[in-house]
Amino acid sequence: MRRPTATPGSAAARIAAWQHRAGRHGLPWQGTRDPYRIWLSEIMLQQTQAATVVPYYTRFLDLFPTVIDLADAPQDAVLQAWAGLGYYARARNLHRCAQTLRDQFGGRFPARAAELAQLPGIGPSTAAAIAAFAFGERAPILDGNVRRVLARYFAVEGDPTATRTARQLWEHAQALLAAAPAELDMTAYTQGQMDLGATICTRTRPDCARCPLSLDCRARIESRQDELPTPRARRAQPLRHGWMLIAECERRVLLERRPESGIWGGLWALPQFEDALALRAACASLSAASAPQAMAAIDHVFTHFRLRMHPCRLQLPDGAAPATGHADRAWVPVGELGAYGMPAPIARLLGSLYDDAPPPR
Repeated sequence: MRRPTATPGSAAARIAAWQHRAGRHGLPWQGTRDPYRIWLSEIMLQQTQAATVVPYYTRFLDLFPTVIDLADAPQDAVLQAWAGLGYYARARNLHRCAQTLRDQFGGRFPARAAELAQLPGIGPSTAAAIAAFAFGERAPILDGNVRRVLARYFAVEGDPTATRTARQLWEHAQALLAAAPAELDMTAYTQGQMDLGATICTRTRPDCARCPLSLDCRARIESRQDELPTPRARRAQPLRHGWMLIAECERRVLLERRPESGIWGGLWALPQFEDALALRAACASLSAASAPQAMAAIDHVFTHFRLRMHPCRLQLPDGAAPATGHADRAWVPVGELGAYGMPAPIARLLGSLYDDAPPPR
């Protein structure tokens, strides 16, 4: 006997019902209609797992309870609160967006996804999630987890991040919502899609037996769960090198603020050089009496490349630290390093050298 096929409209209702029954509950950003808290969680959850986000989210709200508090804060304070969470452009855009909301919207969030998507750092899916959670708008989302669910459910082939494939997935997301019942619980449906991808329809070993969409999921029917979504073509990660100077004088360390663009944008880090020759030239400009001492190299993996950091330690005699010359350089007392937003690998390196340095988060 042929099994009945569920309609596309029922898929949305099944996801919402499953979320009520078996989805994630009790996360600190759930159960609120406050668009500020929802927005903050959505930005933090981009490319980051919920378990990692929770302590950052809680601490961030303690520091910046409202969007106006965030807008009024110095960027350094925002980056410091974000340090260790990665993808630092998110923090800079978060700050810019808060200032835009303060200056152009009186600190209030627009209620429509189309308007939210015009704000700095808010893409179409994030805008739809905010509009759905905070204002109940029937707006489809398409984050990484949802792409995977839809690619399997509809057997959509192709790299889900490619323009053509993403357009197909958006069309499916819109069709599911358009066919959903009028009384659909948008909060449960939106959260349910995220939960389904995060806990059931996972990248490897999806738990189809517990999935509310298994009855008519084409990937399951065709036994193609391992094939879909189509894996992205893997490219070898290039290896880059950076020589980093740990210049010390009277229990102070020389830090530089990174440029806004590029890796670790806007954060404080050790002075970095293209090669050892440039580093030695910088040491000479500091009038150091001794040569820098090379330390063990440290590898750090970014999305598209690996960085091999070559730290070199240079001790200057008391009173020999020159003036920094500009605001993006500072001689920071070891005990105050925790007040500067630093990339996690730099914070760990400095924390390993100084007993009284604040521990990295």
